[in-house]
Amino acid sequence: MPHAVDLERRLTDSIEEHGVPGAQVAVLVGGEITDAAAGVLNTATGVAATTDSVFQIGSVTKAWTATLIMQLAAEGLIELDAPVRRYLPEFQVRDGAAAAVITVRQLLGHTSGIDGDLFLDTGRGADAVEKFVPAIADAGQVHRPGDMFSYCNSGYVLLGRILEVLRGKPFDAVLREWLVTPLGLTRVATDADEAILFRAAVGHIGSAPGVRPEPTPVWALPASNAPAGARLAMSARDLLGFARLHLSGGRTVEGVPVLPETAVQAMTRPHVEVPDIGYGTHWGLGWQLFDPAGTGLFGHDGSTIGQNAFLRIAPAAGVAIALLANGGDAFALYQDLVADLLWVHAGIRLPARPVPPARPEPVDAARVSGRYRSVMYEHAIDVDPDGRAWLSTIPLTAEAALVSAPDRMELLHLRSDALIAARPVRGRHAVYGLIDGDGDAAARYLHTSRAMPRQP
Repeated sequence: MPHAVDLERRLTDSIEEHGVPGAQVAVLVGGEITDAAAGVLNTATGVAATTDSVFQIGSVTKAWTATLIMQLAAEGLIELDAPVRRYLPEFQVRDGAAAAVITVRQLLGHTSGIDGDLFLDTGRGADAVEKFVPAIADAGQVHRPGDMFSYCNSGYVLLGRILEVLRGKPFDAVLREWLVTPLGLTRVATDADEAILFRAAVGHIGSAPGVRPEPTPVWALPASNAPAGARLAMSARDLLGFARLHLSGGRTVEGVPVLPETAVQAMTRPHVEVPDIGYGTHWGLGWQLFDPAGTGLFGHDGSTIGQNAFLRIAPAAGVAIALLANGGDAFALYQDLVADLLWVHAGIRLPARPVPPARPEPVDAARVSGRYRSVMYEHAIDVDPDGRAWLSTIPLTAEAALVSAPDRMELLHLRSDALIAARPVRGRHAVYGLIDGDGDAAARYLHTSRAMPRQP
């Protein structure tokens, strides 16, 4: 077991090195949890981060939503390979043929093809998720259902609405009744009204060298996206209380079954291969899979406006690690701290994050030049007369505009199927996958975890 004082000292040193205002880390080893906190929750107030503070976990929420869906499947209330319309007859997207065949399993594994980073403000009421479903009737389709992996927040909102329909209550109530309460978790907030009862972290944005991150102008994303990770906040210790469920065959610490072991195993079975861009090798049903054929390491990352969360679970070693941060170079903090903890306590080495090659090959202008678009961003890649590739990013939504990123940055050849940012942003060099077209020299998609189609 790590020693709490040593863990806190290490965390304190690491957040100072990486410009992170405040963070929590928790480590589960041998059935026991050790946690630590350092820094401040809000640079404007100076309130200290403590182990009982709550941070937003962002898209790690998707693993909770997937667990709730798997509970329904275990009860025979839902079939994963059934069309979504069996449970949500009103579900529609722009491509009517796709809407008719998209399945629950495809939503869980991000293979539906919905252009799904729609953060629509449908109010803060208990009907926010319900109102989201008709609001995406004009959502685009980036690929045919089942064709490939393309991360989709909206798909998880649909799963949340299915939970509401089949459980007969709002998503937040389902989450609390079927997971938070049975697991005995006490530091969990499903919205801002609950978070204010705790010491709540505030996100910080702006991580240019020498520039102090500033508190975000809003605390959370719209309530409609709660099932995808807009609002859920908790302590790192309570996040490991959830992770423990997936280490113990679906049972609570007292041995009470919450999810059948077969369902736990199904969630970490590879559903789709992920392009080699730093997001693991495959996606399961709710989980990122980092080494399914070896150590079995799995987990999930989360990002909201100015907050980041990382959860890693090593089943063979019985180890889980949670890191929550509220700004700065959070990815560098993760690579520094979590990588070391995984090696010491689970004997697992994280793969090194991609870095630009010392002598990159020339960029193939015919293959990469063009405009690629998702609902949140338009990426334009052009190659100048000197053979250097440049990426210009145009935010298309208010949420995209809040997340600071360079307007223009250089991309280098990494592999035949990928480019890499020449400079790091928030602690990592972003990798951009190139998905081939049908016999065309030009890439059909730029893959950033989302498949962004090339525009005419």
